[in-house]
Amino acid sequence: MRRRHRPWMRGWTAGTLSAGLLGLAAVTGQPSPGTRPEATALANTAATANSAAVYYSTKTRNWSTTYLHYAPDGGSWTTVPGTRMEAACADWVKLTVDLGAATGLQATFNDGSGTWDNNSGRNYALGTGNITVKDGVIAHSDPCAGGGGPGDGNRATVYYSTRTLGWTTANLHYQPAGGTWTTVPGVGMQAACTGWWRKDVDLGTATSMKAAFNNGNGVWDNNGGADYTLPTGVTTVAENKVTPDADDPCADEAPDTRAPTAPTGVTARADGVSVVLTWEPSTDDTGVTGYQVTRTGGTRGEVVSDVGSTVFSDTGLEENTAYSYTVRAVDAAGNVSAASAAAPATTGTKPSTPVTGTPLGTDPRKDPIYFVLTARFNDGDPANNRGGSQHEKSGNAANDDPMFRGDFKGLVEKLDYIKGLGFSAVWITPVVLNRSDYDYHGYHGWDFYKVDPRLESAGASYQDLIDAAHAKGMKIYQDVVYNHSSRWGAKGLFTPTVYGVRDAQWSWHYDEKQAGFEYDGVTVEPKSGKSYYNGDLWSTAEPSGNTCLNWGVPTGGKSPEGYTLYNCQWPSPTSGMFPKALYHQCWIGNWEGEDSRSCWLHEDLADFNTENAQVQNYLIGAYDKYIDMGVDGFRVDTAVHIPRTTWNRRFLPAIQERVTQRHGTEAARNFFVFGEVAAFVNDKWNRGSVNHSTQFYTWKERKEYSADDAKAALEMYDYEQQQGTGNQPTSTNAFLDGNNYHAPDHSRASGMNVIDMRMHMNFGDASNAFHNGQDSDDSYNDATYNVVYVDSHDYGPNKSSERYTGGTDAWAENMSLMWTFRGIPTLYYGSEIEFQKGKKIDCGPSCPLATTGRAYYGAHLAGTVKASSFSQVESASGTVATTLRQPLVKHVQRLNQIRRAVPALQAGQYSTVGISGDMAFKRRYTSGGTDSFALVTVSGGATFTAIPNGTYRDAITGDTRTVTTGTLTVPAPGKGNLRVYVLDGPGKIGVDGPYLK
Repeated sequence: MRRRHRPWMRGWTAGTLSAGLLGLAAVTGQPSPGTRPEATALANTAATANSAAVYYSTKTRNWSTTYLHYAPDGGSWTTVPGTRMEAACADWVKLTVDLGAATGLQATFNDGSGTWDNNSGRNYALGTGNITVKDGVIAHSDPCAGGGGPGDGNRATVYYSTRTLGWTTANLHYQPAGGTWTTVPGVGMQAACTGWWRKDVDLGTATSMKAAFNNGNGVWDNNGGADYTLPTGVTTVAENKVTPDADDPCADEAPDTRAPTAPTGVTARADGVSVVLTWEPSTDDTGVTGYQVTRTGGTRGEVVSDVGSTVFSDTGLEENTAYSYTVRAVDAAGNVSAASAAAPATTGTKPSTPVTGTPLGTDPRKDPIYFVLTARFNDGDPANNRGGSQHEKSGNAANDDPMFRGDFKGLVEKLDYIKGLGFSAVWITPVVLNRSDYDYHGYHGWDFYKVDPRLESAGASYQDLIDAAHAKGMKIYQDVVYNHSSRWGAKGLFTPTVYGVRDAQWSWHYDEKQAGFEYDGVTVEPKSGKSYYNGDLWSTAEPSGNTCLNWGVPTGGKSPEGYTLYNCQWPSPTSGMFPKALYHQCWIGNWEGEDSRSCWLHEDLADFNTENAQVQNYLIGAYDKYIDMGVDGFRVDTAVHIPRTTWNRRFLPAIQERVTQRHGTEAARNFFVFGEVAAFVNDKWNRGSVNHSTQFYTWKERKEYSADDAKAALEMYDYEQQQGTGNQPTSTNAFLDGNNYHAPDHSRASGMNVIDMRMHMNFGDASNAFHNGQDSDDSYNDATYNVVYVDSHDYGPNKSSERYTGGTDAWAENMSLMWTFRGIPTLYYGSEIEFQKGKKIDCGPSCPLATTGRAYYGAHLAGTVKASSFSQVESASGTVATTLRQPLVKHVQRLNQIRRAVPALQAGQYSTVGISGDMAFKRRYTSGGTDSFALVTVSGGATFTAIPNGTYRDAITGDTRTVTTGTLTVPAPGKGNLRVYVLDGPGKIGVDGPYLK
């Protein structure tokens, strides 16, 4: 959250059908690290090594015939419409394809009469073996497998619940007692009733079986690392609980034959050769699971796309072409609603630069983060600098220091500086077009669909930045805001047209509306000469349809200049300016109360009603754009001010769905979402309120709530407050089991990771941060994903309003802890030279930015720098060379070298059991052929007992110890220094510096 001051959906691109839709692969997933040995890879289960048995679900298609149009990898496409598929079993058709020497195929499906399954504009990328394609989801099993048909053997009927998992398919991977395991991923289960899947298994002479469940795309029900043991007879498995001799959970449930209501409020908005489609949610007696969007128009025929939420982005269309869209709702039983009313849209011309970009898609724990305020980092293009309405008042003008000074061009030019420090991820402040008197930081969004031109230049667009970073092996994490817009509203959702009376006293600030001019942050309005033009928000006469209370009536107060203040002159949630459906109508009164999630933070931050579908659609559609551009993750601003139910139901699934559809399952799994759940206290739970505690947001919901999002938010809040802090879920995902790494259980993870606020608050002293962090780790779903920093653009430790000023030695000690303890180390720009230490972080326009913690950093980066690899500077000249010689720079460079070379320090679980010493711990990470075990002590000495015997080498000094009695004693290395003894490790990493020696 900023310190403020007063003054599902799947987008797609259609392509040439005769060569497949696009010829682009939709990547399928692989099992996550830690999966049981027999499930380490998805096996090919086709009859021959190079064949694919392709099953296609016709449940929601209503096609009389189905064709597979395909091309073996490296081969030619079939002739349109392809090869007709044959009936396989109820609701499935099948075609076995001989691939020859190929190991996969590109594929699309159609009804033979011009209607295509568009799959978000991409071909399906299919491998070998048994493959299912159902409503846009690829999985791996035989959905028609009997699992043990009629016979004389013992039988087991297994029901498996996916109510809380969000899986669209389920597989049973099993081993009869004394027998062998099925081939991964097992046999496909059949939908039994809402939320339940069933499989009948013939066990032969066995009386039980071991079992595991998965979704066919590498996501497993880990069950705490243990296989399930299931007997004969009827057994249910729900949320890790096995119930033998169970009643049929579907016995009393009548078949669902009622279709959802038809979608309403369908609107289509064209932008170039793209169309954004939104609609109101349908209702259903058992719940809507998705939507089908049918597009007609153009030369490519009718196209049907599967969508997971109520917004759909359709890109890559033909220029200047009329299209029409209808939407149908689908429920869990496969019932399809009537079509909505048609929504028309006509495209314009194609943009000159197509959107490109693919996220790097690797484990985010490998990537230390460098955090920059883009507008304050480095100025590559003075032409886009803007001072805004507060340029003179703030004192920035006197320093020739406009608030918007740094830009993407300047950041691109200094990516080698960041890489040379050793960072492989860059967290940047929000990029959307802002609108405020002092909006350089990016948290006052106005047009969420447009990148702020004050950050872009010719040849240095946002896309160029993403691509440049990726070319260097670096990720871009984009700061995003779902909680609020600017006080001007949000373009495309709601923007107030007037605020109040325009009199001579205020003409300097609020300008007359000028026809044909639209604010974009850069363009100067001819009459006023301002780029921060406010004219469309002021009037001399009360507008028709005005909803603001006491419009234009003097309040009785005066501005600091002595000007008359009027009602409706400044934004307020209680004035009636903003519609109740789209914006909340109250001020926050209790920061640990329910109102903190449903009221305004500040008058400059109009609070979205995020439980409203129209608002959800607007935000999901906006952030889809940046996912499509290839960003690697989102840092979520003010996450605590949105109910967890809304995150878990709407925004987080929409992110996952979009990344999966655009970039594949592996990219989605590693798309890093980390939220600012601001808890500025030193205790484990935020003043006893679980709903306002950081770790709370890392979990899925524990029970069902109302289908209405607003009601669900209140129900969840009340339920969890009543449960209290003592009855929250716990996890061992961050902790070793003795000396052993165990497969983490992420089945209850929400998909949101968090900034470690408790460590942040306690970083006045590294030992304090360590012990406080350790105390909280069982309450996160997986604390190894926590983002850890000392200070930021908001606060220093203990809610200090100044940048950290504990001293260089203390900084070195803090860094040594962050880079070796669990979590992802993050550094705020300039901290590597103690930039602006002790300076007030933010004082708004009441003081010059140059005197604050948000000062311009570019002067320290002047000159040239080239990085040969991470932490390695090939050459540097000018002032930046001096910057790179500073002691903390050398310290962080080597820390990054060491962390990058020791996997246990990146993703390892940890333990302090059997260890004496203050900041001392052991970490281990085991996956595939990697087994990394490290003993760490920060500043002080330590003794490690009951550790594996073997040869340990210190990454700092190269010291080698042979352990034969399970004990290793390490003397104190000194403040800020480390010892990192790695079992069978490489020895010394890097060269000695001012602290690591």
